[in-house]
Amino acid sequence: MTHSILLQDLTPEQLGNLIDDKLASRLEQLRKQLSNQEANDNLLTRDETCKFLKVDSSTLWAWTNKGKVKAYGIGSRRYYKRSELLECLTPLTK
Repeated sequence: MTHSILLQDLTPEQLGNLIDDKLASRLEQLRKQLSNQEANDNLLTRDETCKFLKVDSSTLWAWTNKGKVKAYGIGSRRYYKRSELLECLTPLTK
């Protein structure tokens, strides 16, 4: 089976407009994806991470020590990347 496109009764200007519309649509999708990625790379404090994961600070501490979640530090402060927290989540199977 072959896929073909018939361009009968289509002017070059109309073809250009169709291509422009499709490209604009795809660029908008990419822009949204990139903005979502940037939002997911935000650094969260310990309290924000606990609220995000809905866990107690002792649980977060244990997960960090076991290497289940990765923490970044400046001095005595610890931060967690939202994108990495989402990657740590694993689907459950029945």
